[in-house]
Amino acid sequence: MEFKRVTIRKNERGMLLRNGDFERILGPGTHVLASLVDKLTVEKFALEQPAFTHTIADYLLASEPAVVAEHFVRVELSETQAGLRCENGVLVEILPPATRRLYWRGVVDVRVDVVDIAGDPQLPDELAHRLTQTQLRQRAVTGLAGVLQVQVPDRGACLLYVDGKVTRLLEAGSYAFWKFGHNIAVELVDLRLQVVEVTGQEILTKDKVSLRLNLAATWRYTDVLKAHAQLAKPAEQMYRELQFGLRAAVGTRTLDELLENKTVIDEVVFKHVHAKLSAFGLELDGVGVKDIVLPGEMKTILAQVVEAGKAAEANVIRRREETAATRSLLNTAKVMEDNPVALRLKELETLERIAERIDKISVFGGLDQVLNGLVKLAPR
Repeated sequence: MEFKRVTIRKNERGMLLRNGDFERILGPGTHVLASLVDKLTVEKFALEQPAFTHTIADYLLASEPAVVAEHFVRVELSETQAGLRCENGVLVEILPPATRRLYWRGVVDVRVDVVDIAGDPQLPDELAHRLTQTQLRQRAVTGLAGVLQVQVPDRGACLLYVDGKVTRLLEAGSYAFWKFGHNIAVELVDLRLQVVEVTGQEILTKDKVSLRLNLAATWRYTDVLKAHAQLAKPAEQMYRELQFGLRAAVGTRTLDELLENKTVIDEVVFKHVHAKLSAFGLELDGVGVKDIVLPGEMKTILAQVVEAGKAAEANVIRRREETAATRSLLNTAKVMEDNPVALRLKELETLERIAERIDKISVFGGLDQVLNGLVKLAPR
């Protein structure tokens, strides 16, 4: 007879196999095993790792209920159940549906909370908050791939798709959804005022002049569910309608009409787009043309037209000033004709202006002659 001594520590458990078949679980202590011809094998398991991942686990679940009840925590989930496994009160794993597992009793306190996921896929707020907090710990929670966590920012919303169908609109806040048995997807929507720019649009005017225009518009959602129910991509639809409105405004007017009234484009585009998209849950807030770029030859022609117009205006102003100056001279002549003193003052004023330009005076004939000349110029 063959004897074997086996020691199982307090933080261990042993499993005795006779000829490869399960015989019993060995608790802490020293065990003396005797065998005549059978082969005895003892496998030891550390209780710090509570998961029992052995090929014999299914046999124990099916045929050894007493052994399982004494040494293991039994987990058997249906297809409509998920499990929250906690170790010493701390969530460590999310178990998917149809899970069958055994966990050692002993050093680690293992508890599995069963959650029914047959109805609404949304997790309760308390559980969703609990999963969010687990991300702040050093030890990550395994199995989080089975839960979709959604964070909707302020002034935003989120479309919830369940199995490809929009079910509802999520407001700002934190949410979590079971992905087991459902195809869950979300799409974030910004509810704030948004800007779209339509650039580089080549459009012919009514008189066949090619213009390049850049336009900017602001818009927002008024009904997100209606917009996404009727339009695949609301932002792209807004862009296309702005293009159509811009062509309608420019193509039906001549270049002169557009240059004379630059706001007509904004008014026509706003009216066109607002009428088209208000039924889709979209609101156009404002439209403005940023740039109107003319072809090179058209710029030259317009520059020549403007230059000619300004030259004509300058000529008219010059003629008007000349006429006013002539009229002023005529009035002055009439005053001096009737008043000799005024005429004499005018002569002295003219003499003063001439003297200002003289740098040096040469006197010939003596000082008496100069004084006599001044006396003759002096008024009587």
